[in-house]
Amino acid sequence: MSDAKIEEASMGMLKTDLTAADCLQEGEVGKKLQVKCLRIFSSKLLVKLYCCYGVITVLTMAVVALSVALSVRKKKTVTESCEPCYATCPSGWIGFGSKCFYFSEDMGNWTFSQSSCMALDAHLALFDSLEELHFLKRYKGTSDHWIGLHRESAEHPWMWTDNTEYNNLVLTRGGGGECAYLSDKGIDSSRGYTHKKWICNKPNIYTLQCPVVVDPG
Repeated sequence: MSDAKIEEASMGMLKTDLTAADCLQEGEVGKKLQVKCLRIFSSKLLVKLYCCYGVITVLTMAVVALSVALSVRKKKTVTESCEPCYATCPSGWIGFGSKCFYFSEDMGNWTFSQSSCMALDAHLALFDSLEELHFLKRYKGTSDHWIGLHRESAEHPWMWTDNTEYNNLVLTRGGGGECAYLSDKGIDSSRGYTHKKWICNKPNIYTLQCPVVVDPG
């Protein structure tokens, strides 16, 4: 074989060896790029997943907070609507404590006065405390007014119109009368046939619970 052919053959083998080496090198570079791309893709995917998880968590917390707020608001509305509701006294009556009082402008004997109070679903006034007695004295003015104390005779105890015995919280004045009235000095007694103004009283009715109001909001 001539020297020229041998040299040509050697150059061909050399090119072949170089091409194979280059291919091998390019293959390794490709694998490295693929691994790098996978890592970059995986990192981006993880970031997106974390973002999604974060958004889902925030939305879940917002929904829970809104539910709790609505529940508290509803509970507060029901609680406020269940507070005691007190009825007002009828027109012409004056409220004090748990009672409504009516001070008459007309005059009559004790029996007529009691009948007039009963016609108003009430009875001649009784008092349970000194505060109520002072209230009655303040509002009655200068006129004497029949109240709900009576007795059969001077030997019998004083009784209220609801048939309970008077506890002598304030002693009555005058010994001969069987019916009591309220004067500027206190409680006096007189004959039942004399004419005076009168005071009626009845309970200030109240409900323990208001009607439940539905909140349109």
